[in-house]
Amino acid sequence: MGEVYYVGVDVGTASVRAALVSRSGQLKSIAQEPISIWEPQADHYVQSSTEIWEKCCTVVKRVVRGVDRSRVRGVGFDATCSLVVLDQSFQPVSVTQDGDRHKNVVMWMDHRAEGQAARITQTSHGVLNRVGGVMSPELQPPKLLWLKENLKESCWNTAAHFFDLPDFLSWKATGSLTRSLCTLVCKWTYCPPEGWDPSFWISIGLEDLVENNFSKIGSVTCPPGTPVGDGLTQEAAAGLGLNVGTAVGASLIDAHAGGLGVLGADVKGFNLPCEDQPITARMAMICGTSTCHMAISQQPLFVPGVWGPCLSAMVPGMWLNEGGQSATGRLIDHMVQNHPAHNQVQAQAQQRFPFPGDHTYSYLNNHLRSMAGSLSAVDLLGSSLHVWPDFHGNRSPLADPTLKGMVTGLSLSQSLDDLALLYLATVQALALGTLHILEAMREAGHDIRTLFFCGGLSKNPLFVQIHANATGLPVVLPDQTEAVLLGAAVLGACGSQDYSSIQEAMEKMAKVGKVVHPEGELQSFYERKYKVFLRMLAHQREYQDLMNPR
Repeated sequence: MGEVYYVGVDVGTASVRAALVSRSGQLKSIAQEPISIWEPQADHYVQSSTEIWEKCCTVVKRVVRGVDRSRVRGVGFDATCSLVVLDQSFQPVSVTQDGDRHKNVVMWMDHRAEGQAARITQTSHGVLNRVGGVMSPELQPPKLLWLKENLKESCWNTAAHFFDLPDFLSWKATGSLTRSLCTLVCKWTYCPPEGWDPSFWISIGLEDLVENNFSKIGSVTCPPGTPVGDGLTQEAAAGLGLNVGTAVGASLIDAHAGGLGVLGADVKGFNLPCEDQPITARMAMICGTSTCHMAISQQPLFVPGVWGPCLSAMVPGMWLNEGGQSATGRLIDHMVQNHPAHNQVQAQAQQRFPFPGDHTYSYLNNHLRSMAGSLSAVDLLGSSLHVWPDFHGNRSPLADPTLKGMVTGLSLSQSLDDLALLYLATVQALALGTLHILEAMREAGHDIRTLFFCGGLSKNPLFVQIHANATGLPVVLPDQTEAVLLGAAVLGACGSQDYSSIQEAMEKMAKVGKVVHPEGELQSFYERKYKVFLRMLAHQREYQDLMNPR
């Protein structure tokens, strides 16, 4: 038999991507299409599941063009943990005040349900132990409660199916209502092997979801990578340009797919502290619009302010803890694009890098090196400018969506140098936020010795090096830069049963590309900067107490 392939489909925040991947993990072709995001009001972010599926079909057809369909053995989907609402006939139901049925997806970053999340936290129900003790507005229960309380007639009473976006894609592909344990355990409070806890839904006012054996939110589940249904339906196969019955592996949230794409790589010969250690000594960081910090363990570990432990949510049979930062790439863009010198930087970047693309950050990285005089001195430029990075709330380890951003050390300068320093201080703050999460995980029992990066920010060498320096840990970059797509393809490989398990597919398909080691001479600098970081948190808490006395 000749070469066989798998298709990985990744639905991110702003685009749909697909890749054709070989059995050995080589990405043969990639295609991408943008998807719409609407913001009908502040903190409301919505999308269209119809548009998303149409774009999935477009990109898959593109990557398999010219390939014998019989050699495409499996398909895997990953997506953001957004909420899709459909009626009894599986047609879209609007999640907006204007009733536009096209807009039927509440995005992961939609924070409309902050009040509902706070009220759910106040119940102190036992299921909250699996989400760090605090219900986040980015999880699905508060979003569901918001829809019931605010769009009861137009949405709630009409809705018959609530899907996490990854499960919606599996359903569109196969017609099967089977949900992945990844989505239900991580974002919906499902807890295997017991399953749903009816008392939780009743206690928060969503008792109607308990009806008919939880039919609206899923009663049949399986681990990621498990073959779903009978593979592609005739309609889905025609849309995707593949054969009817092509295997579909149970889906993952996009960050978790990134974890599969990097964590299992063979590290022999790279002189890493995780060599000859179990996979539990590794943490995957999926760094894009937001960042997810994924660590697994043999036994359940409860980390305050960190989601989990979740059984079989990423690697079947193992427990997952998921930390995160709600705004990373988005925060860097916000800080840079809103500075008065942004247009000057863009103009300079276009002159220096004449080939197509946005080279703003490459230019800023070079500019910081010229300001410092050497690469190793760049970090020290951030000694008098400090950022608290929670402009969109803190996901981990504080689990406080009310926190805001903070900058100290600003001057009246609006120069290009000033913008470069603000960019540097923002990246350093995000790295210290990762250190904050790492410390919480270590205190709970995790023994993390090496970081494995993927996602858009992993392509920024300054971002990577500063994370190594601030945490004191080496960072592994994947051989295939599109690790999330590789992780999605791993699901297809498992769905086809060409590999016996997720673990085997990870080991065979993921490979180390580059290792970035921490610069030891900067350890004391980051110890001091971390003290400033924690002091900024203390001040912010103090300001909140002053302005909101109990």
